[in-house]
Amino acid sequence: MVSGSTAIVTGGGRGIGRAICCALAAEGADVVIADIDREEMAETAALVEEEGVRGYPVQTDLRSFEDIEATVEEVLEEFGSIDILVNNAGIAGPTAECEAVEPEEWDQTMAVNLRGPFLMCRQVLPSMKEQGYGRIVNISSVTGKRPLTQRTPYATAKMGLIGFTRTLAAEVGEDDINVNAVCPGSVDGPRIDRVFEAKAEAQGRTYEEVRGDAEAESPRRELVQKEDIAQTVSYLCSSSADRITGQDVNVSAGKVMY
Repeated sequence: MVSGSTAIVTGGGRGIGRAICCALAAEGADVVIADIDREEMAETAALVEEEGVRGYPVQTDLRSFEDIEATVEEVLEEFGSIDILVNNAGIAGPTAECEAVEPEEWDQTMAVNLRGPFLMCRQVLPSMKEQGYGRIVNISSVTGKRPLTQRTPYATAKMGLIGFTRTLAAEVGEDDINVNAVCPGSVDGPRIDRVFEAKAEAQGRTYEEVRGDAEAESPRRELVQKEDIAQTVSYLCSSSADRITGQDVNVSAGKVMY
């Protein structure tokens, strides 16, 4: 069920998150955009409302339990239910050898990429259990399945998110709550450009060389588009995926096949 649902999308202000918001709205869901950037949230909300549903921005810092608690309370008061949660927000973290990563950088990456999804799930699960229905999708990464050198905080968080997804799915399945992860490959856009630039600088190479390597890893010789991720999320939240839970679905143009 997507039409008539209420969905929260973290990091919905831009990029993949915005595409997810628009995809769910196109299927008839009211969408809560939980992000830290007011201007970007407002832009996404306007796009969502073009689909004839509600776009509701809520400023939320995933590093703050108080923010998350307040967001969930506000959404329940405003909409009456939370049917879908998409934990999309994330940060790239530092690009450096392990010994050069500052403890604060490690903590920041974990706070947003792993602790944030845990806290969001913790807060929405009571209402989902009470209504006997829910769909949770965590945006992990193909890096959650294989090493990524010079990105230890990011890789650790994304691997942890897959373990969290599987375990939570086993816990809440009897409540008709499905929990899945989507694992994108390199998604074309400004964020991956920044990652490529940081990697190029760290390795003494050019941006073009690093991007070329990423494209060459895919049998299709291309990067993933944000709309590919959004449509996969929309499917996992639909009735067509009622018996799909505890899965980590690759959307990587064949970059990873396990």
